[in-house]
Amino acid sequence: MQKKVTPYKESEAGKKEQVEQMFDSISGNYDGLNRVISLGTDVKWRKKVIKMVLEKDPTSILDIATGTGDLAIQFAKKSNDASIVGLDISEGMLSVARKKILDTSLQSKIDFIKGDSEAMPFEENSFDAITVSFGIRNFETLEKGLGEILRVLKPGGIFVILETSVPTKFPWKQGYKVYAKGVLPFIGKVFSKDKVAYKYLSESASVFPFGETLNNILRKIGFIEVENKPQTFGVATIYTATKA
Repeated sequence: MQKKVTPYKESEAGKKEQVEQMFDSISGNYDGLNRVISLGTDVKWRKKVIKMVLEKDPTSILDIATGTGDLAIQFAKKSNDASIVGLDISEGMLSVARKKILDTSLQSKIDFIKGDSEAMPFEENSFDAITVSFGIRNFETLEKGLGEILRVLKPGGIFVILETSVPTKFPWKQGYKVYAKGVLPFIGKVFSKDKVAYKYLSESASVFPFGETLNNILRKIGFIEVENKPQTFGVATIYTATKA
């Protein structure tokens, strides 16, 4: 059973509310810190996700846990006529995303919507492609969120997850532990006004199911053609799946 990790351990609020509060508090410097923490490799991983999705020539794309909108914006720039929705629970993150496309031609291609990934305001079979980039481990109830994604994905549509994972081979496994438990929280503590946010991000990554374990959860929910592709010695993984 997945260990439940929350940002603010002393809080009586649910994980969903705590995650919203955390991302609101770090939204201003989230992009810069992400580049530093991942040593820039997150940009390369996202490019792979974009390529996988656009090869399917979708006309409608939903980016869940869109955050400050980086992935949604890249979809808008690189796709011809796809309509894109970026969904996130944090208004703070969405405000940053909206500023990025203010007074640009992208405003007509992207809708940034505040919403709950476990109870989305969309009809069944609404999107050709759905992505979640570094957000699925923040779901309060993983299976419920995945079930919602399956509901709104069109039959034959593509679902892509980009998420952190834990290297399993020496010496990357040992190096990852040192970085995740020591370096990452230190960087977050120094550069973020929310002192616990990056500690939570590290802890949640370390206990989140990855590889074949997550593949099996996706299959249990009802996804088919499930595959996982480890990235950069296994510190992240790209998962792909579809709907019958």
